[in-house]
Amino acid sequence: MAEIIKETVVTKSGDMDVASSSTTSVVSGSETAERIIYFFFGVIEVLLAFRLVLKATGASLNSGFVGGIYNVSGIFSWPFDGIFRKGVSAGMVFEPGTLVAIVVYALFAWGLVKLLQVFSGEKQEN
Repeated sequence: MAEIIKETVVTKSGDMDVASSSTTSVVSGSETAERIIYFFFGVIEVLLAFRLVLKATGASLNSGFVGGIYNVSGIFSWPFDGIFRKGVSAGMVFEPGTLVAIVVYALFAWGLVKLLQVFSGEKQEN
C-alpha cells in the first residue's frame, strides 16, 4: 500500500510568509514486486495479443516485425498449442491456444500477486 506524505513549509521572505507544499509517495517493497509482476506479465499479454491478431489477419512473414513477434511470442504460446484445432482460411489462422494462453497468464499473474500479498504481512486495501 502506497503511503502519501504531504508536507507544507512556510518561510518568511521579508514581510511576507511564503508557503510551499510537496507531496511524496512511499511504496512498500511488496507493492514494487507486484508492479514488476504485472509489468512482466503485461508484456507477455501484449506479445500474445499481437500474435493472435497478426495470425488471424494473415500477416506476412516477410516483415521483420511479424517474424519477431512470432518468434518471441511462440515461446509463451507453445505450451498451449494443440489444445484446439487451428482454424485456417485463405492464409489467415485463428489460434485458440493463444487465446487460452492470454487468459492463463493473466490469471497466473493475478494469483502470484495475491500470494505475494498474503505472504507480505502488510494490510491490503480491498
